[in-house]
Amino acid sequence: MQSPEELDASFALKSIARNIPLKSSLQQMPTVYSILWSAARRFVTGETRQDGVDTAKFVAAQGYGVSLEYIGENTATKQACQAAVDEFVALSEAIETASLPKGTTISLDLSHIGLSVSQELALDHLHYLAEKTRARDLSLMVSMEESDKLPAILAVYTQIAARHPHVGITLRVHLYQMQQDLEALMHLPGKIRLVKGVYQEPDERAMNRSEELDERFLSFVQLLVEARHPLSIATHDQHLLQEIERRQLLAAPHVEVEMLYGIRPDLLRQMQQAGYQTRLYLTYGTEWYLYLCHRLAEYPPNIYQALADCVQPSRTEQLVSNYI
Repeated sequence: MQSPEELDASFALKSIARNIPLKSSLQQMPTVYSILWSAARRFVTGETRQDGVDTAKFVAAQGYGVSLEYIGENTATKQACQAAVDEFVALSEAIETASLPKGTTISLDLSHIGLSVSQELALDHLHYLAEKTRARDLSLMVSMEESDKLPAILAVYTQIAARHPHVGITLRVHLYQMQQDLEALMHLPGKIRLVKGVYQEPDERAMNRSEELDERFLSFVQLLVEARHPLSIATHDQHLLQEIERRQLLAAPHVEVEMLYGIRPDLLRQMQQAGYQTRLYLTYGTEWYLYLCHRLAEYPPNIYQALADCVQPSRTEQLVSNYI
């Protein structure tokens, strides 16, 4: 459970993340951009597709499953959305060329490929990417965004998932409405990725980090495991994972533990060594500002680490070796 000070810091970081003028100003200040990039490198593989694929090859060789995302969201024009789709297609080709394992996942935000323009555009683009990834034996995972977008995300996903079982969806457990959404989505074949949720939401829509939220997360895991539904448990909460393990919910063949690159590599390695299926979520691209803010917001003590990384950029150069 976060302290009041950490909750305040988390709220501030989430507000900064959504401050577009601030982001634009920082991007136009080369020195500041370089300093912040030093902190972001702990969580982002690099700014190019090759950076992402090279890191994916390394961690896959260590026995981890891989999710790859080209960072971006809230794309405002059809032309920019098409450019994002083209990048995801190029990523699927690069994954195939690199001979990454079958079941490697591409993750994306629907607002990156069209949802901010129209629901129809997002549907068309997701269908196209579903066809491309299926042809290459890859999985596709729809990420979850702010709750205002939730009805449209679910509407697009349910239309695609009924025809493409390799397409999954992420659910934010802290949203109150997730109980009914979970029960509906369990009737579709796609993998469900459970996360606590990092987006700032009104109190009437979502609960804060608490024991109540942990219990809710556990109940969702239990429900999906017992239903034998494909499940990715996406958390870095060691106590929560220990309780899931104590309940003997990790060993099922349809269950995996997924963590973000740069966060608790020791814990993911521990899960792997215990014989559980593990997956590492890797990102790349130039739109890393929001991603960095969210990584700091979900665990405010990471700010100390970020400050140290800014002063000593070399600290982040060999982080991938932590997954050996």
